[in-house]
Amino acid sequence: MDIKKTILWAIFAISALMLYDNWLLHEGRPSLLGGTKPGSSTTTKPTEPSPKGDLPPQAGTAVAPPSNAPASPPKEANLSAISVVAQNNAEKFILENDVLRLEISANGANVVNAKLLQEFNPDKTPVELLQLNPSHQYIARSGLIAGGNIELPNHNSVFSLQTSGKDGTGRPFLVMAAERNGVKLEKLFLLVPGSYVVEVGHSVTQTNANAGPIILYTELVRDGSEKQESEFYSTFTGPAVYTEKDKFQKLSFADIDKGKQEVPKDVPAASPAWIAMVQHYFASAWIPADKTVRDIYAGKIDKNLFRVGMQVPLGTIAAGATVTEKARLFIGPQEESMLEGIAPGLELLKDYGYLTILAKPIFWLLEKIYGYVNNWGWSIVLLTVLIKLVFFPLSAASYKSMARMKEVQPRLTTMREQFKGDPQKLNAAMMEMYKKEKINPLGGCLPVVVQIPVFIALYWVLLSSVEMRNAPWIGWIHDLSMPDPYYILPVIMAVSMFVQTKLNPKPPDPIQAKVMMYMPLIFSVMFFFFPSGLVLYWVVNNLLSIAQQWQINNMFGKKQAA
Repeated sequence: MDIKKTILWAIFAISALMLYDNWLLHEGRPSLLGGTKPGSSTTTKPTEPSPKGDLPPQAGTAVAPPSNAPASPPKEANLSAISVVAQNNAEKFILENDVLRLEISANGANVVNAKLLQEFNPDKTPVELLQLNPSHQYIARSGLIAGGNIELPNHNSVFSLQTSGKDGTGRPFLVMAAERNGVKLEKLFLLVPGSYVVEVGHSVTQTNANAGPIILYTELVRDGSEKQESEFYSTFTGPAVYTEKDKFQKLSFADIDKGKQEVPKDVPAASPAWIAMVQHYFASAWIPADKTVRDIYAGKIDKNLFRVGMQVPLGTIAAGATVTEKARLFIGPQEESMLEGIAPGLELLKDYGYLTILAKPIFWLLEKIYGYVNNWGWSIVLLTVLIKLVFFPLSAASYKSMARMKEVQPRLTTMREQFKGDPQKLNAAMMEMYKKEKINPLGGCLPVVVQIPVFIALYWVLLSSVEMRNAPWIGWIHDLSMPDPYYILPVIMAVSMFVQTKLNPKPPDPIQAKVMMYMPLIFSVMFFFFPSGLVLYWVVNNLLSIAQQWQINNMFGKKQAA
């Protein structure tokens, strides 16, 4: 019994520590667990960088055979098909399909804005993932670098629109070009209907034989601001890289700021690799062609401004020759099934943490259920019921153990009074009674501990799934990714936890008994700020547990009366 009390106190202490740590972060103080408050860094106002100051560091000069297929645009070209607006004294060209709207700046031919037309904010406006404004900087850019002091067309160069329109299959495209020191760079951007993937071609034409080996770089630049939906839970925001050898790696802004980041080097040809920028529900990623040698890098550009990128050596291009490298730029939601079809390992952008091995099959099952009921709320309810059925034998063993403990509770109280000043005799008497009655004092805890990894994995599934955004359930629940607007589910959860506490045997220790009575109130306050999909899962799980526990208690009560 003392061991069980110790376990309960440990759980309460950890919960209290987590609450206090989140309060410290909320107040802008250093975390007890390391790191800083999400979003505490000041946002840097984007400025026009110097021509050389923010170019990526030149990596090795190993050369992979580039593709010689020209990235020529479709013949059907119409300049009026692309909208043109001004920003920061530069033109912007708008490329759009039914799910994605891009703004490409003449400064560098960089993607400076991306709106997801099928994903909406609470105010019904489209999610604006890539941005370049005084309060937030998050862009995708590319360019060329070479050895020595030779400057080539890069993300700071002024590009001009060459041609644009739609090809024979209706895919919108545009081509922009810039030339410097005898090297011409053409960028082709092409959108496929219904796709969040931008096909990007970089065509390099050499007229200056002195340029030497040329390197193409593609990178994502973002400030260190982190948008968190709640102070009671946090999700990762920052760069990520993937290689076939080292798999998925997250790079924190803090590590990059301190120069502690480690990234894969010299990714071999024909080996899948990509770089990405991740935030809750959404991500962007540069995915190069597989048949090229690559070098991944990450670093700090300016105060609170970071980048992650990839370099592809093009080698020394003969005068008058043109070399083309193709890449894909993904900008969109972290929909697992969609990401799996884009590139190897890209589905890992939807990060379940250390319990991915459990979370992936749980989400697969949730998605299958949704295919039948077509409602994510009811899918969560049915999934909770199925998980409860799987763990029914363990839960039954736990509740039977607690029912037996409740039976002998009067005898335990008597023993505590009898051996009030002698703990050793009390423990001996308790163990003798447990042995005689064939009761395991930990029988109510161990089955619950076994289920904890599954519950945590389900927690991350519901927290990470963009499918929950704007997904209604019933009545007042219009978005399962947002807190319950009327706090009905958290209140129901608090009541259900209180009922569960009443059904459990009362702890002999008065202080412990009070703690157990206050626990429903503490957790209900936390769940006021949790997504309603998560709270729905806990409510259903609690109600099923109450029904199972009441039935077992009733069964033991009848046996005791007989």
